[in-house]
Parts: sequence; C-alpha cells; structure tokens
Amino acid sequence: MRRRRWPVVVMVLGVLGLLAWYVGYTQHVVRQLRAAAAVQGRMYARIYEALQDTSVTADPGVVLLDLAQEIRVSGLPLVLTDNRGRISAVANLPAGVTTDTAALPGDSVARAEALAADTAALLAYVAALDRANAPIVAPRAGALHYGDSPIVTGLRVIPVLQAVGIVLLLAFGIYALVERGRADREKVWAGMAREAAHQLGTPLSALAGWLEVLGESISGATEARAVEAMQQDLQRLERVSHRFERIGRPPRADRVDCAALVDRLASYFAARAPTLARTVTIRSEHPEGPLEARGDLVLLEWVLEVLIKNAIDALGGRSGEVVVSAQPLPEGGVRIRVQDDGPGVPRKLRKRIFDAGFTTKDRGWGIGLSLARRIVEENHDGKLVLADTPTGAAFDVILQA
Repeated sequence: MRRRRWPVVVMVLGVLGLLAWYVGYTQHVVRQLRAAAAVQGRMYARIYEALQDTSVTADPGVVLLDLAQEIRVSGLPLVLTDNRGRISAVANLPAGVTTDTAALPGDSVARAEALAADTAALLAYVAALDRANAPIVAPRAGALHYGDSPIVTGLRVIPVLQAVGIVLLLAFGIYALVERGRADREKVWAGMAREAAHQLGTPLSALAGWLEVLGESISGATEARAVEAMQQDLQRLERVSHRFERIGRPPRADRVDCAALVDRLASYFAARAPTLARTVTIRSEHPEGPLEARGDLVLLEWVLEVLIKNAIDALGGRSGEVVVSAQPLPEGGVRIRVQDDGPGVPRKLRKRIFDAGFTTKDRGWGIGLSLARRIVEENHDGKLVLADTPTGAAFDVILQA
C-alpha cells in the first residue's frame, strides 16, 4: 500500500514546493525591481540636482562619480574600453575576473604573468558581454560593454526550471493515475478472492464432516493413514481459503514461532516429496526453544510454501535436499532460509526472478516469488532476498522481532 501511495505523496509535495518556490521567487523579483527603481530614481534625482545647480563652484565630476557608484549598486556588469581596446573602467565583474593589481605577486616575472592572465580573462569576459549585448560605442570615450542584470539572468533561467518541474509533476501525476487504476483493479480481485474463500467454506465443512464419518467406519491401518492424510490436505485447503480472505485486508502483527513454523512445513512437504524414481529430502533446522518474530502466520506460511515448492522444482527431477532453517539475527529479528542443492539461479536471471510474470517453468505463471516478496516487504516490513551460496539456491526471509 505504501508503494502505491508514494507517487501521490511526491506529486502533492512537488506541487506545494513548486507553488512555494514560485511565490518566493516572485517576491524576490519584486524586491529586485523595487531596488532597481530606487537606483534609477536616485540617478535621476542626482542628474536633476546637478542641472539645477548653476553656481560657479559646481563640479560635474562629482555628479559623474555619484552616478558611477549608483551603477555599481545596481549590479549591472559594465566594462569601458577606449578607442584602442584597452580597459579603462569596470563595474560588477564576476568572480574570477579582476583588475586588482595590488594582489599580484611582488616578483616582477610572476607579476607580469599574473597581470597577463588577468587581462586575458577580462578580455574574454568582454567578448562574452558582446555576444549577449552589442556594445554601445561613444566616439570620444570608446565602447561600453554591458551584460544582464541579476534579475534578467534569473528570469531567463527560472522559467526553464519551472517548466522542468511542471513536466516532472505531470509525469508523477500520470503515474499516480495508472497506479490508482491498478489499485482499483486489485480491489476488485481482492473482493473476488474473499468471495471465493467464503464460497469454499461450505463444501470444506461438509468434507470435514464426511472424513470424520469415514474415520469412524474404517478399521484398517492403511485406510486410517489415508484418512489422516486427507484430513491434513483438508486443513491445508482451509488455510489456503483463509489466505484469500486476508487479501486486501490490513496486515496482522502477531507473535509467530518461526521454529514451529519451519518444522510444520518441512514435515508436511517431506511426507509428500517424491520417493520412487527420485528421492527429495526435506528437513528443518533451528536452535532449541521458540524463535519468535512479528508477522501474520497465515501469510508467512504462504511465502514459505512458495519457496519450498520452487526449491523442489529447482531440483529438476533429480534427487536432492531442501533445508528450511530459522536463525536469530544479531541485530534482532529472525532469518528463515529455504535452501536447495540444485543447479542454482543463473547470474543473468538474478535481477528478474522477483518480477511479476517472469518464470523459467514451462507451465509457470511467474507470480509466486513476486507475491512472496510483496507479502514479506509490504505486510511485514521485512526482506526477501536471494542469498549468495556456493551451490544451489537459498532464499532468505528477514523478519523483525
């Protein structure tokens, strides 16, 4: 369920983040525009003040210096070159481009090399400014090379970033709609599965009654064993029907004795393993005493049955052994391992074996391992992994304590 919800969560958070970014950046642009308007206002005020000053002592150079300072405050990058192309004045240079000769090395050779490098960097910056905006030529002063103000630079980049953000949000939205449709279909299938389990209840109860009557009427040991085996199979059918009832319902978090679980499943499959043309041995291993983990007993049985059946099929008609073991983990929790001594899983298929629909069997559906991993990870917050073993294949079910 959490996996289906994360695209929606990401989309909602993305929309909120994009809106917050848009509002914040809009306010930032407004502040910059107001600052630019204030600079222009101060420049106009200084010009009009100088025009109205008709005294003999009025110095135009002071006014020009004030205007140059206002240009620096505006953040507009400017470079003034004379008629010979030499740098005569600069303002608002970017980092790495400087005309500060005081910071140059004291050694004459090193100083000359550093000055040449700074000059080359400054001329390259002038060429970049000219590519962005054509220089303003003044016959007596030279040429004024200028760039974009910080607000213009931002307005050129931000819309592109916003467009990318909108495209990503639309992609997440489409994905969320697809997941929603898949979730709706799964709800339908879950309802059908629960209804099928409900319908199976009546014939299973009837079969249980008939087996009880049959058990009371027979006297031979062979018939008694057959009835006992049928009762075990009937119990398994009842557990299978209970599994379908759990589909689509909230997971349970009971205390499960993993030692008893592996013993019961190993014993059940060992009694039904091939013994004629080939011999398949199925046994369990675990430390003494109970070994508890948090989970749903019915669903965990489902997972282990899938793994044990796959292990038997992996032997490929040969004799072999399947070991179902349970061990406590040092960090807490329990590891249940189903291991066989068959040919193992080819390395090129290891990344695909848990994909829904993928199977190497001629008549397989390819949903067993996918369903098992989903039960372990989504219903138990655990892990189902293919462990590295020298021979055969081993699947580990990691459960929390």
